[in-house]
Amino acid sequence: MSESKVTFEKGNVALAKAAVAAGCRYYFGYPITPQSDIPEYLSGVLPRIGGQFVQAESEVASINMLLGAGATGKRAMTSSSSPGISLKQEGISYMAGSEIPAVIVNVQRSGPGLGGIAPSQGDYFQATRGGGHGDYRVIVLAPASVQEMYDLTVLAFELADAYRTPVMVLADAMIGMMKEPLEEWVPQNPEPAKDDWAATGAAGRPGRRIKSLYLGDGELAEHNWKLAQKYERIRREETRVQIELPEGCELAVVAFGSAARIAKSAVDRLNDEGRRVGYVRPITLWPFPEEAIRRVAEQGVPLLTVELNTGQMVEDVRLAVEGRAPVHFAGYPPGYLPSPDDIYDEIVRRLPAGKEAA
Repeated sequence: MSESKVTFEKGNVALAKAAVAAGCRYYFGYPITPQSDIPEYLSGVLPRIGGQFVQAESEVASINMLLGAGATGKRAMTSSSSPGISLKQEGISYMAGSEIPAVIVNVQRSGPGLGGIAPSQGDYFQATRGGGHGDYRVIVLAPASVQEMYDLTVLAFELADAYRTPVMVLADAMIGMMKEPLEEWVPQNPEPAKDDWAATGAAGRPGRRIKSLYLGDGELAEHNWKLAQKYERIRREETRVQIELPEGCELAVVAFGSAARIAKSAVDRLNDEGRRVGYVRPITLWPFPEEAIRRVAEQGVPLLTVELNTGQMVEDVRLAVEGRAPVHFAGYPPGYLPSPDDIYDEIVRRLPAGKEAA
C-alpha cells in the first residue's frame, strides 16, 4: 500500500475512486438512482487519465460492452441499481460462462418492480444465486461503510482477475449516499497480471478463443465441472466474515451491509448494559460464511438475522445452522428503515429468559 490520504466522501464516490485506484480504466453504464454518482464521477476522471467512459444506450448494452472490455484482460466495471442489474443478468451469465473478469456494482433500491429509491436488501437472492441462466456463481462483497465501499472495490478487482470471474459489490442506497471519513490508498499492483488467455490480437502467437458455447460431445459437462471446481476453491479461500462473540454469549445477531451497521449499535448498547450479545457480519455473501455460523450454532447460541427485506439471507443462515440452534428473523422491507432502538427491542424479545445483566 502506498501513501494514503483522509477525505470526507460519499459512498458512491468512494467506490468510484477505488475503481480508479485499482487500475480500472473502462466503465460502461447507464444512469439510475441511487448509483448515478458513480458514472458522474468516472465520466470526469477516466478521460483525463487515458481511460474510456461510455454511457451506453441501455443496461443490456453496457453489460455486453463490459464483456468485450473484460475479454481483453483490462480492468473494467459497470454499475447500476436493482432494476438495471436485472437487465444485465444475461450478460453476467455469459461472462461467468466465458470466465471473463469484471466488476459489477449494485447500489440496491426498493422493489419489486419499480418500487422506489429507498434502501433495500431485496437483491440478495439475485446476487447470491447467480441471477441469470445456467449453473454459475459470482463473488458477492457487501460493504457496511464508506471505507468498505473503497476497500472492497479494490478487492473486487483483485478477485476478479485472480479467478477470472465477475465480482459483484452489493451496496444499497444508504451506504451509497451517506458521507463518512475515507482513507484513500493505492494498492501496490493496480494492474492485472499478464497471462495467456486474453484476446489482445493474434500477431505472433496462436489465436485465442473466449467463449461460453460448447457443442462437442461432453464439452459442456466438462466446462461446468471446471467452473464448479473453481467455485469450490473460492469457497475455501475467499470467505470473509466479521465475528464478535463474547464469552457466555446469549444470542448473536447476523446482518450484512447497512442493516449490520444499525444492528451493531443495538448490540453494543446491550453489551454496555451487561448482556452478552454477539455480532456476525458476512462480508462475502457468496461464498457465504456457513462454517463460521455453524460454529456459533454448535455452541448453542441462538441467532437473530436482521435484513432490509422480508427474509432472504435468513435462508442461508438456517442452512448453515442445520437445526443446531434457534434462528429468528427480523425483517424491514423497503419503506421503513429501522432504528437501533427497533433492533434493540427485537434482540431483547429473544434473549433467553431468567438471565440478568452482569
